[in-house]
Amino acid sequence: MQEYRDLEPEELALDSSFQRWQLGTDPVAGAFWREWLIQNPDKADLVGKAASLLLSLHTTYGQQFTERLPISEHEIQEEISRLHDSLETPVVSAKWFQWAPFRYGVAASVLVVLGLFGWHQLRPSANKTPETYTELVAQATESLSEVNNTTDRPVRVDLPDKSTITLYPKSRVSFDRQFAGTKREIYLSGKGFFEVVKNPSKPFYVYANGLITKVLGTSFTVQAYDGAGQMKVVVRTGKVAVFTQKEVALNPKKETYKLDGIVLTPNQQIVYSTEKIQLKKSLIENPVLLEQASQKQQFAFKRTPIADVFATLEQSYGVPIVFDKDLMRACYLTAAFTDEPLFEKLDLICKTINASYKQVDGTIQISSNGC
Repeated sequence: MQEYRDLEPEELALDSSFQRWQLGTDPVAGAFWREWLIQNPDKADLVGKAASLLLSLHTTYGQQFTERLPISEHEIQEEISRLHDSLETPVVSAKWFQWAPFRYGVAASVLVVLGLFGWHQLRPSANKTPETYTELVAQATESLSEVNNTTDRPVRVDLPDKSTITLYPKSRVSFDRQFAGTKREIYLSGKGFFEVVKNPSKPFYVYANGLITKVLGTSFTVQAYDGAGQMKVVVRTGKVAVFTQKEVALNPKKETYKLDGIVLTPNQQIVYSTEKIQLKKSLIENPVLLEQASQKQQFAFKRTPIADVFATLEQSYGVPIVFDKDLMRACYLTAAFTDEPLFEKLDLICKTINASYKQVDGTIQISSNGC
């Protein structure tokens, strides 16, 4: 959200998300901007100026756009003059705020842009980022195959590259029949468990109602039902990067492989709140042993340095454990575990060495005063 702080009012007025909020066409955008103002109270004046300009232009030219009439140079000059003449007249913006007028010669630059490109730049539905399954499938350029699971049990979907999807009830996917391009792209509505064949030269993307998950070869679950308030990505093996369609929209010149997604490893998940426009990384409720560890790992310790104990847990569950090695250098553990869940193991270990732990951003953080 930092990039909005650096905009001029006329630039903000041309932002599609800001327009959808001010013109009342997108409740999700409205929630985003209300939260943004809470986090950036010093930018209220910026928002007010942009809103005043946008609403003025919308009032003046909305009808002309509806009737497909061109905006003339004379009308542009008249609007510039009108804006300057209203310097001492209060202006009411959108329904959320009331602002004082602004002395802004840059209004002219906005109007010139509108004169060049037409009022469609400010049309409420213009430049809307495609997010839903229907929108994404509609904009796809390749010929897609669709599988719709209308049964009451999961079904297996075989993809052209030998990857598979376990598609849950009330879910559907669409994909290129050949994966002929430089990317393997899947469009999902609902819930699916993916087992992806590795192919570094052709990355694998899952687009699911506002979330994008990128992998090279791994297994993971995506849950993103139409109209749901939360979306979720859970990793079983390998590594994925998760980012949102809005991030792509805000960086239109940036390739998706260069976007700064949130990286997930086994036993980690992302929960995306559509109301708060927020990605939250955490551990899954009950982390499981990695496949390679489940068959050979022993959890028997006899006066073992605590650093080695935590390293064993990290390797077995793939969950980062953060602690102060110097402070806990004198801590040792003698214990034997079998099939206890990870958090139960940690409870017992921490009680033994007089420590505590908490989950932070998909990791385990240990607190201790030493031994």
